[in-house]
Amino acid sequence: MARMQHLRRDVADGLKAMYALETFLDGSEVPKGLLDLLRLRVSQLNGCSYCVDMHSRDAKKAGETDERLFAVAAWRESPHFTDAERAALGLAEAATRISDNPHGVPDDVWEQAREHFDEPALGVLTLAIAAINAWNRINVINRTVAGGGAH
Repeated sequence: MARMQHLRRDVADGLKAMYALETFLDGSEVPKGLLDLLRLRVSQLNGCSYCVDMHSRDAKKAGETDERLFAVAAWRESPHFTDAERAALGLAEAATRISDNPHGVPDDVWEQAREHFDEPALGVLTLAIAAINAWNRINVINRTVAGGGAH
């Protein structure tokens, strides 16, 4: 059971701002399918069952294949991802595990992402990574139950 039963009601204005960010991200030049994969992978890293459930379902509904969804956790070893997707997933992992590196996101990870994305797209990826990390933390702190509807 979730720790806070009325989170969405009690902090509605704050969540409204987060939903506005999600609307911006989903309307950006970065393909929604890539954002779905990024959200799924970050949620796996953070152990957020609510977001893993939601984003795997969203990706599947949007046409993502089972093979790619099953392989997201092992994207480095999987043949199912493009170089651009690999660069975005690498950036997402490095930014999510930022405390693992004393210098933050390593230069080689950033350079790989920069090879595939222009600055506006890198900005979108940066915001998407920050947003899903925030959603994960909200849901992990609250112990939001998977399958329980929207954020």
